[in-house]
Amino acid sequence: MSRLSDLEAAIQLYLDTMYDGDLATFDQVFHPTAQLHGWREGKPVCWPIAEYRALTAGRVSAKASGAPREEAILSVDLASDRSAVAKVRVRMGQAVFVDYLTFARLDGRWQITAKQFEPDA
Repeated sequence: MSRLSDLEAAIQLYLDTMYDGDLATFDQVFHPTAQLHGWREGKPVCWPIAEYRALTAGRVSAKASGAPREEAILSVDLASDRSAVAKVRVRMGQAVFVDYLTFARLDGRWQITAKQFEPDA
């Protein structure tokens, strides 16, 4: 596989995780030191990955609730063989978000090291 197709597979793994809430997949795609920044109820938030994992574990997944799957890869930027950024749109329950995902190629695979999320108006 090329580095771009490897990255696209990691992005799809992220989108799958956001839809089905599978924690084993979550642990594959997010690096253990990842940070999340974004907006919730109009206020800025910053979560370490452990807190976001707990939120994911505690909510009913879109798949389990029968919600439609809605997602798109909006852009991909490969900075090098080890750094990349992707912009995606993804539905989480009733809300749609635009996520900026920073990836690093660590231990032979692309992992998210940072996520910035914004509700899509």
